[in-house]
Amino acid sequence: MNVVITGGNRGIGLALVKAYIARGDTVYSTCRNSCDDLNGSGANVINGVDVSRPDTLTEALAPLSPVKIDLLINNAGVLGRESLQDWDPNTIDYQFRVNALGPLLVTQTLMSSLSENAKVAMITSRMGSMADNGSGGYYGYRMSKAALNAAGVSLAHDLAPKGIAVGLFHPGFVQTEMVNGNGDIDADTAAQRLVARIDELSMKTTGSFVHANGESLPW
Repeated sequence: MNVVITGGNRGIGLALVKAYIARGDTVYSTCRNSCDDLNGSGANVINGVDVSRPDTLTEALAPLSPVKIDLLINNAGVLGRESLQDWDPNTIDYQFRVNALGPLLVTQTLMSSLSENAKVAMITSRMGSMADNGSGGYYGYRMSKAALNAAGVSLAHDLAPKGIAVGLFHPGFVQTEMVNGNGDIDADTAAQRLVARIDELSMKTTGSFVHANGESLPW
């Protein structure tokens, strides 16, 4: 299976790269700047891909044009910590470009390379849920992940005629650099759970919003 993972140079992305390579899959990982761990993982690394810059994506992703992609995992993401009293519209805009617009544009750019019955996985967050928001704050992250969820559902409808299933997956509260090492589970555990959920994804469940532990999440 040919697997493409964005943002594979750290955290959950790197753990996903290693998990799929361990299964014997052929992995292509995109990132802005690679690292020794990724370079030594056995993945085909495509460096210099910045999902926040739509004008560069066609050229940056060109190395993937001959690849028949069986699974596209849109993982690249950023986290801001805006509050009502302390926020910056520029950081909110950047989170929208990376977290919401980036995955949509990557999927559009690679659509002709998606194989028959391919899958598209969006690594989102329960922080994009309206019903699950019990604490407020994190304006840019919450809004951008809610927008990503909306894009994922639309993609599920639009790609259904091609037999391509789309899933929206919350990895859990994972101990990564993004959250300063806090969290309930490590990246490897999160990756293994995500792999299991992506394996379960089908046309019957396309457009679903699922926790990596298997729990269905509210919108």
